[in-house]
Amino acid sequence: MGTIFDASCWAIVWKYRATFVNGFLNTLLTAAAGLVLALVLGVVIGLCSTGEKKFLRILARIYVEFFQNTPVILQVCFLYYALAYSGVRVSVVTVGIISLGVYTGAYMAEVIRAGITAIPTGQFDAALSQGFDRLQTMRLIILPQTVKIILPPMVNQMANLIKNTSCLFIIGGADLIATTYNFVTGESTGGAYGPAYLVGGLLFFCMCYPLSLMASKWEAHLKQKSVQTNDDKKEVTA
Repeated sequence: MGTIFDASCWAIVWKYRATFVNGFLNTLLTAAAGLVLALVLGVVIGLCSTGEKKFLRILARIYVEFFQNTPVILQVCFLYYALAYSGVRVSVVTVGIISLGVYTGAYMAEVIRAGITAIPTGQFDAALSQGFDRLQTMRLIILPQTVKIILPPMVNQMANLIKNTSCLFIIGGADLIATTYNFVTGESTGGAYGPAYLVGGLLFFCMCYPLSLMASKWEAHLKQKSVQTNDDKKEVTA
């Protein structure tokens, strides 16, 4: 790490800054697309795990337990080599989107399940008595109330997904970690370990920190809005 104060090493990093930008954009693309997949799977599996049909609850449990209890790096490797040996050609980014999306979807499903079960059952009964079907009850009444509950853990999973893109390094990915490693071991760029890894870390920080900060402000706003609503109700009843 002594090279972190070496001006010549920083000059090399600046000269090849496009390498880090490319890795940053690939990581961002993989994380964003993987997050969309994870949210879709999380909502579907979360609803199945709290549904009335036992068969769907069992399937949801199997999905969650399997993907939560196996390493994500193993899932990435399995998908990559399974597709390769079956003759299906896909990019490393696509493999990353699918594997990370499915993996994070298991955690999102648990977050959503916990949020749904935290809502009093009386609200389900009240909605059904008013003529709402289960889907309408979830979409219009239950899920909007779970936002304050699921937001903090969901943001944590979003940040974890971004950081888990580093697993693509093992299959020769074009993510930020892979491009940084290729940079520090390159024939013409090797040796600038300190500056290169510091830049890589700062770029990861730039992706994760604003997300956490935004979610914290959103959560505080929702709590304040909830308190204000309760105060208004008390004034009306008084």
